[in-house]
Amino acid sequence: MTTDLIIKPSFKQRMLAAREDAIVQAVNRLLAEKGFEVMTVDEVAAQVGIAKASLYKHFPSKEDLAAAAMVRVMRRAQDFINSLPAQAAPIDNLRSVVRWVLQVKLAGDMPTLPSQNSSLRTTLMGNRDYMDGLMEISDSLGAWIEAAQASGHLNPQLPAIAILYTFFARACDSVVEFLKMGELFTEEQIVAMVLTTCFEGINAR
Repeated sequence: MTTDLIIKPSFKQRMLAAREDAIVQAVNRLLAEKGFEVMTVDEVAAQVGIAKASLYKHFPSKEDLAAAAMVRVMRRAQDFINSLPAQAAPIDNLRSVVRWVLQVKLAGDMPTLPSQNSSLRTTLMGNRDYMDGLMEISDSLGAWIEAAQASGHLNPQLPAIAILYTFFARACDSVVEFLKMGELFTEEQIVAMVLTTCFEGINAR
């Protein structure tokens, strides 16, 4: 009879993992608050309480820091999508995902990255965890979009990829911040309004 040996991480490995987690959390907050262009590596190091040289031992560049933050939020999204009931209507699952994205954004946990930055784009495209997560999420949402189009809940005349990108755009939707800054609506009201404009549009019914 053979026994599988469970190798526990050493104290040093646990400390390094804890530090990396603290770094990624700090990056996530700064990206949500300031965006990639304004965030500096010095700020990240200061928030974590380590020297910049120590930070570079974990992540060699600002782009790698941003990629790590995106991987973190991508994994959270994967976990949320996997928790949705398989028997639910595709349109309901799509609404749930967009609602979740808006709630994460309102909580200040959604990294804000520029759409046009060649070095960042290259780093993200070369990050296997990021690309695998993006493909998995795209496949899940894409299948629900096509099913919702077939059932008449989404416009079948629109390419599914255009609808998918429209949903992805909610993660960087500035309307959410503007409505929150105005302090006229609760966060739940803001989520409800953005969901309405996303799924029903702004035409009078």
